[in-house]
Amino acid sequence: MTDSERTALLRAFDSGWVAPIGPEIDAFETEFAERVGVRHAVALSSGTAALHLALLACGVMPGDRVAVSTLTFVASANVIRYVGAHPIFIDSEEASWNIDPQLLREEIREQDAKGTPIRAVIAVDLFGQCADYTRIRNTCNEFGVRLIEDAAEALGAQCNGASAGSFGEIGCFSFNGNKIITTSGGGMLVTNHAALAESVKRWATQSRLPTRHYEHSELGYNYRLSNLLAAIGRAQLARLDETVRRRRQIFDQYVSRLGPLSGIRFMPEAPGNTCSRWLTVALIDESEFGCGRDAVIDALEQQNIESRPTWKPMHLQALYEGATIRGGSVSERIFTEGVCLPSGTSMSDDAVDRVCDVVQATASRLTISNA
Repeated sequence: MTDSERTALLRAFDSGWVAPIGPEIDAFETEFAERVGVRHAVALSSGTAALHLALLACGVMPGDRVAVSTLTFVASANVIRYVGAHPIFIDSEEASWNIDPQLLREEIREQDAKGTPIRAVIAVDLFGQCADYTRIRNTCNEFGVRLIEDAAEALGAQCNGASAGSFGEIGCFSFNGNKIITTSGGGMLVTNHAALAESVKRWATQSRLPTRHYEHSELGYNYRLSNLLAAIGRAQLARLDETVRRRRQIFDQYVSRLGPLSGIRFMPEAPGNTCSRWLTVALIDESEFGCGRDAVIDALEQQNIESRPTWKPMHLQALYEGATIRGGSVSERIFTEGVCLPSGTSMSDDAVDRVCDVVQATASRLTISNA
């Protein structure tokens, strides 16, 4: 947060518009849509709310099947349960760590042949990198499957010149406190379809009809963003390019310092992609590095440095025991070996070097001990 966010927040506060309606929301939606390169944006209370309403907008009903990346935060899968549908988990590809387009195609074809068609796909742009939407969209178009892009982690990323969030019929973003920009809590749904955007906005305001009294003919939700938080979002959005540049600089610094070490590999940047590097993620091969991912996390923690594992694949979660999974070995390895290193935009070069020093010392100490 900077003085820009403070100024914007006070401007909204002084205006008297503090509820989930007001000029800051309208401006935030307009500016966000322009930034992503779509026609419509709807500001919501969370990225999870955006995903939930996206499924409703795509007509997903109880009993339907929805394919989703297995390597993701749990919200991507939970919203499928919200609407009474069944998640089908798809493994990652090596090139981007995102949903594997070939495995997705195989699962869609198989389910279609069985008479249990997949109604929608939620493709997650993991850790700030877009999935392979050329292949994913071709498959979805061929089989009549609705495509939702979960770009919660990827604002500011691009693929072949197009922005994350613009590839699906609907794109969903999160402004949680740890995201590339934040409103403390919040989200955005984007689309090129005016009628869809209007439906989402109506559902997000308890589906109140435009009458003098409170009239409701369909189920609604309390999912709109407040005008105060929208003001913060506008200030954050104005600094997005600067934020992405810094995240990428931090990633490059980690690669320069730690890349030469045996047994460390960083998340690849797939062809055509410009990753936002929301998080810097490395894989630790215990057989080459001398210790596993957890030992590195422990060593950092001893120096009061927070790091954490990558997402645990959904098909390994007790909540989704017994769910259908196609593949699984790639996402499982990323989870077993993956560590998310500190990568906040405000980190100094010295702070990044301090993290690198600890990781290098861990490797050296274990190498000497094993010798």
